[in-house]
Amino acid sequence: MCIIFFKFDPRPVSKNAYRLILAANRDEFYHRPSRAADFWGNNNEVLSGLDMEEGKEGGTWLGINTRGKLAALTNYLQPRLDRDARGRGELVAQFLTSDVDSLSYLKKVSAEGHLYNGFNLIAADLRQLPDPAIEDQGREYVQPILSKYAAVCVRCPDYGTRTNTVILVDADGHVTFTERSMLGTDPSCWETSTHEFRLQS
Repeated sequence: MCIIFFKFDPRPVSKNAYRLILAANRDEFYHRPSRAADFWGNNNEVLSGLDMEEGKEGGTWLGINTRGKLAALTNYLQPRLDRDARGRGELVAQFLTSDVDSLSYLKKVSAEGHLYNGFNLIAADLRQLPDPAIEDQGREYVQPILSKYAAVCVRCPDYGTRTNTVILVDADGHVTFTERSMLGTDPSCWETSTHEFRLQS
């Protein structure tokens, strides 16, 4: 089970404060192919890792673009997975590459949610302050946490935490995106990369 912590302050009172602090773990099967976070898309404006599993290529679990759109996805366990369901990672990738505002996008996803296996989705535009979609997300839905997968860092023989990400957006729109990714299928080998940019006005 993936985990995301975030603090959103649309109007920080200090120049040294952050508008957004986000920390996330991606838990996944070790053998599932993926790419570490890097810029991609039109004009390389999207920063995210990419799923490379056959049939799910191009989806992502967490990303931000240079225009200030941010999206993050967690899956949740359900009794039976629908093997014919669409890849949930496309929900994040589509939002980051579209011109649709977050509230409209989340309404569209709500109507089409049955096409996917279970998920939680955060979609926000950090230029729109405050973002009504991010303020309302999750208020009515608190999922029970399954104890085996509720740890901040999961370690099982073939499944566990593969990526740790921290995104910081300061009061001036300066973004620092740091990702620590497991190399291959060995939970003792990791690589860390950091990307920085300023949100476009």
